[in-house]
Amino acid sequence: MSTEEKSLHFIEQIIEDSLASGFPQDKLRFRFPPEPNGYLHIGHAKSICLNFGLGLRYNAPVNLRFDDTNPAKEEQEYVDAIKEDLHWLGFEWAQEHYASDYFQQLYDWAVLMIKNGKAYVDSQSSEEMAIQKGTPTQPGVDGPYRNRSVEENLTLFQAMKNGDFTEGSHVLRAKIDMASTNMLMRDPLMYRILHRHHHRTGNDWKIYPMYDFAHGESDYIEQISHSICTLEFVMHRELYNWFLDQIYDDTKVRPNQYEFARLNLNYTVMSKRKLLQLVQENSVKGWDDPRMPTISGLRRRGYTANSIRKFCDIIGVAKRENVIDVSLLEFCLREDLNKTAPRVMAVLDPIKVIITNYPLENEEFLDAENNQEDESAGYRKVPFSKELYIEREDFLEEAPAKFFRLSIGREVRLKNAYIIKGESVVKDEAGNITEIHVTYDEDSRSGSGTEASQRKVAGTLHWVSIKHALEAEIRLYDRLFIDEAPDSHKEKNFLDFMNPNSLHISKGFVEPSLATAKPGDKFQFQRLGYFNVDKDSTSEKLVFNRTVGLKDAWEEKGKKEENLLMNTQKEINKYVKEKDANHADLILKAIIDNIKSIDNYSLISQTIIKNIKNDNNSLLFSNLILRYSDKIQFKDIESESLLKLYSMSLKSQLASVRFFAIQNLTKDSYHFNNFKIQLSELRNTEKNEKVLELLNTP
Repeated sequence: MSTEEKSLHFIEQIIEDSLASGFPQDKLRFRFPPEPNGYLHIGHAKSICLNFGLGLRYNAPVNLRFDDTNPAKEEQEYVDAIKEDLHWLGFEWAQEHYASDYFQQLYDWAVLMIKNGKAYVDSQSSEEMAIQKGTPTQPGVDGPYRNRSVEENLTLFQAMKNGDFTEGSHVLRAKIDMASTNMLMRDPLMYRILHRHHHRTGNDWKIYPMYDFAHGESDYIEQISHSICTLEFVMHRELYNWFLDQIYDDTKVRPNQYEFARLNLNYTVMSKRKLLQLVQENSVKGWDDPRMPTISGLRRRGYTANSIRKFCDIIGVAKRENVIDVSLLEFCLREDLNKTAPRVMAVLDPIKVIITNYPLENEEFLDAENNQEDESAGYRKVPFSKELYIEREDFLEEAPAKFFRLSIGREVRLKNAYIIKGESVVKDEAGNITEIHVTYDEDSRSGSGTEASQRKVAGTLHWVSIKHALEAEIRLYDRLFIDEAPDSHKEKNFLDFMNPNSLHISKGFVEPSLATAKPGDKFQFQRLGYFNVDKDSTSEKLVFNRTVGLKDAWEEKGKKEENLLMNTQKEINKYVKEKDANHADLILKAIIDNIKSIDNYSLISQTIIKNIKNDNNSLLFSNLILRYSDKIQFKDIESESLLKLYSMSLKSQLASVRFFAIQNLTKDSYHFNNFKIQLSELRNTEKNEKVLELLNTP
């Protein structure tokens, strides 16, 4: 392995160094150890690909071990879902284990530690233990039960096991060092009392081991050579090794813990607790909702296992935390689907087109390529007739010069079919277009080889024949959150950033070749994006999920919002300089409309902070955003920054700055009292009538 001409990530280099130092390759063993308290998400996929990838690289076994030490949160449903996800991702485990398999062994080791003076039963409350444990800058102190006799500890621990005590009345703690600089080493908990039903051991146990005790010892039982976990466990490594020291037999492999940076993905939450909250509060429709970052949700949305494995390979394995753009995951998906997904035609927002010079009784079946990226994919027949559906947005009665779709007097090509020309429209009483009348060039059929068929036109549209089309429910999924880091804002609930447009359900029409499509089948709806058949789909009712668009709409949206804010700031200068009051009001209205249209909370909050400076236009911009954006509240901005904004604004020579600062202050009750004196003084000196009127309003 070490002779391969390939760059190694640091975990692989550690293993190579182990082998070079004489560690036997046949003793290499890895594990993936999920806790069955929720569904796996995309962050777990990175760990899965790392551990199982090492197994494949070194031809070493990889165990699946469920760390099921907390019956209060764990369920068989999660166990089954985790196994299904692993199989779907394409991985097979060598052995299936559970921490609960080792409950008796762990108990026996705990008894041994008590006998060796390395553990004791503590009867303090959790609040008392927290105080006694000290702080990161202050050492802990010995508790009143730390020096109980071995006999008393054994008796109490046996009674805990027998269920003689209530939950929280006693715990078993390791006796290590209450003055350790590592807080985790200050006599950590080993066992707690839980009178709960366990999904595997039933009611056999009344005490359950803590993760830090069970995890390393389980690694030792399974003879795991390299125990790989994420960076938050760096401080746990010392404790991991201490527990191993109490039981280690030098005739066996001693596990070693190594840490890597977990996956952080923008526009996503990765906390199991928060994902569970989304499910329990019905913010989503279950763990496999296609908007969820769970592997089951991604699978239902139409992601492929190959795209997720490719994504994990690209982002690599590192020691430092960073945030990965979700667009990279979407790129990996598009790249995979582009090679494999058949091309079909569907219309999601239909408007009727009548080809006036096409014979009413005519019906043709045209050749359509299934996938230009795959020569072996072949062709299918697509029906064509006099009446078609096209997308409503593909037609404008009067179109600008750069509109390359259908309009009156202009030509476009229908994909795989003919060139048509817009002639007239039919409207309802409200003036809405209900039909588009066109003519077609009979000699222009695609692939016919005629001169007319080779004629170039500005645009090509997808379509379906009304006579043959199948009605379908179309679920247009989008990102679940509108903020890049929805759970990173201390003063905000991550639920505040949920995207109100994360799901739009509509009725569409698809070509008849999709009549036999089965749940999980994936397609590219031409010009629209990649879609798959949802599990809710039946032979009577087709249901499609939008998996991902053909392009990254969010990158475009982000750039648009950034550019819009930049251009809006330029409009501030025009507003300030405009002498005509009516014109100024129109400019101000446009500025306010722009501010209201921005969804990106981080962009808005950063823009406010950035513009708190000694510049009238900048101060006005900050005040206007604070006043008119519904994405941000006063409490979202640090108090120091707001105080600075108000103070500078009230001193501004520009009346509009003072006006909007006072408007904000009157709504910001938390900071209003800080400026009572300044507002009173301003009332005596203010000369602008609008500002003075505002100051005198009760």
